Amino acid sequence: MSKRVLIVGGVAGGAACAARLRRMDENAEIVIFDRGSFVSFANCGLPYFIGGVIEKEKSLLVADEKLFKDRFNIDVHTETEVLAIDREKKTVSVIDRRNDRVRVESYDDLVLSPGASPFRPPVDGIDLPGVFSLRTIPDSREIRQWLEEREVKTAVVIGGGFIGLEMAENLTHRGVQVTIVEMLDQVMPPFDVEMASLVAEKLTQKGVQLALGDGLKSIGQTDSGALVVHTQSGKHHEAGIVILAIGVRPETRLAAEAGLVLGSRGGIRVDQHMRTSDPAIWAVGDAVEVTDYVTGQPALVPLAGPAARQGRIAADNICGRDARFRGVQGTAICGVFDLEVACTGASEKTLRRLGDTDFEKIYLHPNDHAGYFPGATGMSLKLIFRPSDGRVLGAQGVGVKGVARRIDVIAMAIQMAGTIYDLEEAELCYAPQFGGAKDPANFAGMIAADVARGDMPITHWSEPATPDTVLLDVRSPGEFAHGHAPGAVNYPLESLRDSLDRVPASPDLRVYCAVGQRGYVATRLLRQHGIPARNLSGGLTTGRQVLGVSKA
Repeated sequence: MSKRVLIVGGVAGGAACAARLRRMDENAEIVIFDRGSFVSFANCGLPYFIGGVIEKEKSLLVADEKLFKDRFNIDVHTETEVLAIDREKKTVSVIDRRNDRVRVESYDDLVLSPGASPFRPPVDGIDLPGVFSLRTIPDSREIRQWLEEREVKTAVVIGGGFIGLEMAENLTHRGVQVTIVEMLDQVMPPFDVEMASLVAEKLTQKGVQLALGDGLKSIGQTDSGALVVHTQSGKHHEAGIVILAIGVRPETRLAAEAGLVLGSRGGIRVDQHMRTSDPAIWAVGDAVEVTDYVTGQPALVPLAGPAARQGRIAADNICGRDARFRGVQGTAICGVFDLEVACTGASEKTLRRLGDTDFEKIYLHPNDHAGYFPGATGMSLKLIFRPSDGRVLGAQGVGVKGVARRIDVIAMAIQMAGTIYDLEEAELCYAPQFGGAKDPANFAGMIAADVARGDMPITHWSEPATPDTVLLDVRSPGEFAHGHAPGAVNYPLESLRDSLDRVPASPDLRVYCAVGQRGYVATRLLRQHGIPARNLSGGLTTGRQVLGVSKA
């Protein structure tokens, strides 16, 4: 017998589920209800439509009602909201917002894909004209219209995460002076602070003002009509527009009112099959609470990729297949002007918050492709791994080119429970314009493996100095004269063998160069001569990120 499947919400999760269902079951009756005007659109492209990079609104449309009907024989009802679920009768109450008519629809299986809504804090002035959140095409249309009609020159973006930074970039492209107000002391909250500092530096270079470590208190208005953002520190920032990019909250009203179990993080609890606590109801996308693949902790990860995969898995299970969702690892990327900013897996601060002590980190600063080939640019990578078994736990990268490719390689290693030794041996594409014989992903594995095997004892710039600490700079005298860590002594690598008797005797000898490679060679040399040196991971480049080490 054919079954009737109702899907609440489209976009990534719901639309993917519907299309997969049809491919798996030609006889099923499939119906999508979406309270918005667009059932499937590229919400990740909304900031770029506002900035004019994407010129036409229709470019954001992935599929409409006609395509779903003609290609998949799926009925789509937009501007139709599901009001309630009757689990006992297996029905939902829906209202057509165009005529306010309420009707009841029955189901054999129900899929919830309601998404997440932008968080709007309960502060004074949050509903003033000119204060916007960004979630839908109509939101982007209103923001763009406001900017054009009022010829806005200044903006305040509340929140320094992915959406906040993309909005800051696109507003800057429009000639708007942007201030980012962020409660934390860094932009890009998923990143560790030393990696996020590279992003902050780029934003500042492009004229974006940063108000970090300062949360939103209220929003007011001047006599001339300008908006004023008041912060917790007592400062205020005038603006012609305010964009709220503080984060999102899972849409769980329907599920909660129906008595479905919610998780500890507030999302709809599902099993590996994407089934809720009701065997006939499934949930996918931003509203669900899943398991972090690395930490094993409950997680809310509002990303399109996981949502689409979850929709596919729910569809397979509805059709009788045993498909399972492995979990999330937060693989994400953001363009910040000419930077690629990407991450996957656990961050150092997450592991520390969870009390995990079995991890180590390394930094490296390779070129995106062979240095002798024109156009090579540098990148900064951080790899986090477990020394006891070599398992890769997380990575972060910032650079002009090639970051996405390396983070993708590491993301796949994490998903397959891979190790630094796997990265060390990975066979990756090589031609001088694309990479090197030793790809940055290989280098990350090799460096981490050297640490795990004990071949390269390391230390970090964040490790406090002791009375015995000696900083040994093994760069050239010219490099040293141009700038070095305060208190460092210079013993160039090329003459180090002839200077061993003059190297300061210390149980805490920390060696560094520009990026760590010469430091590694020097550390190997010194230790084989009985001098207990440790290499400062990432060299002076990382030192400047971590401590802001400046020129002497």
